[in-house]
Amino acid sequence: MNRLKAIGSGVAAAAALAVAGLGTAAALGAGQASGATASANALSNQWYAAAPYLMPLDNNPPSATAIMDATGLKAFQLAFILAPNGGGCSPTWGGTSAVSSDTAVGSVISAIRAKGGDVSVSIGGYGGTKLGQACSDAASTAAAYQQVVTKYGLKAIDFDLEEPEYENTAAVSHEIGAAKILQQNNPGLYVSVTTAGTAAGTGWFGQQMLNEAKAQGFTPNNFSIMPFDGGFNGAASQTAALTAFNGLLKTTFGWDTATAYAHEGFSGMNGRSDSGEYFYQADFQTVLDYATSHGMGRFTFWSLNRDRQCSPPDNNGSTSGTCSSVPQAAWDFAKYSVKFAGATPPVTTPPTSTTPTPPNGSCGTVPQWTSSAVYVGGNEVQHKGHKWKAQWWTTNEEPGTTGQWGVWVDEGAC
Repeated sequence: MNRLKAIGSGVAAAAALAVAGLGTAAALGAGQASGATASANALSNQWYAAAPYLMPLDNNPPSATAIMDATGLKAFQLAFILAPNGGGCSPTWGGTSAVSSDTAVGSVISAIRAKGGDVSVSIGGYGGTKLGQACSDAASTAAAYQQVVTKYGLKAIDFDLEEPEYENTAAVSHEIGAAKILQQNNPGLYVSVTTAGTAAGTGWFGQQMLNEAKAQGFTPNNFSIMPFDGGFNGAASQTAALTAFNGLLKTTFGWDTATAYAHEGFSGMNGRSDSGEYFYQADFQTVLDYATSHGMGRFTFWSLNRDRQCSPPDNNGSTSGTCSSVPQAAWDFAKYSVKFAGATPPVTTPPTSTTPTPPNGSCGTVPQWTSSAVYVGGNEVQHKGHKWKAQWWTTNEEPGTTGQWGVWVDEGAC
């Protein structure tokens, strides 16, 4: 689940300020003063729950203020806070830019707040050294994150716990302990925890993280899973995983169904995922409908840097950190976050060039079967002119070759 976080553009501070809609000259003036940010606006928690991820320093960052103007979006999830690449227990952006001396991201935040919006900051992500790994205990980890909260006057923070950190028991204990300390020391702070998703809801390490939270008596605003990069394709597989995860929350914390959904979140990936799964606008609408009808606590996605059309639209069948690899108008996916927050995005007419074209033949957007892929029950594929549905987990079992007792059910000709 690398989500192409490593495909950075190495953007310098002046370029980062363009994210905020500031020119280079204004950037240098605003950024060099003190790095202070405008006061956070009083947004509802529903906006922090809807905030999509944005890398402000990498992956060709778009203008946050332009996205606000085009979609009505008010909140952004800025990514990612890591330990320094050279070692130590102090917060940096991406392992390279110290929070203590930052002016670039601070100016981005100021521009967002000047337009009535706000930010949450996400710590962790895929790859890099996390503070939970670098710091000696929960208290020192919390102290490092408190620097971020104080520096930017944060009202929300996200703990993105995934590979390789969530495989480290001590690191997860430090992160959960730090989250609990921040929650106690910053009354009203919105805290989300994000981890990997599987067809079963989450995997062994995700369950271990939930158990750690229960053991420490920590309850965040929500636990979110990322149902992609794990044999998923389309909304049906994602909503099935969300249903399964609801069951895990119930059994772990003793919650009823409604309470578990209120503490459950979805963190998707727009367009083509790292492993070649596809999630279109219609998939986002289906998951959004599921989230709202079940009273879920969060709906977000990775990422705004990718919420624009590639050239060519399918990006030659590859995944990018700077565009979605599916036909779309700019910021199509951000509008689903706006809807989750309870707002109505502006009505726009997409250009004709972004009308989705089925990429996989006569079965429309149903993906072609491949021998190397892993499929779970409910996944659909097309193969030799027919559409097939998997009944259970499978890989390298060709549809149509195992008879009526095989994993694949023939759903008819395309």
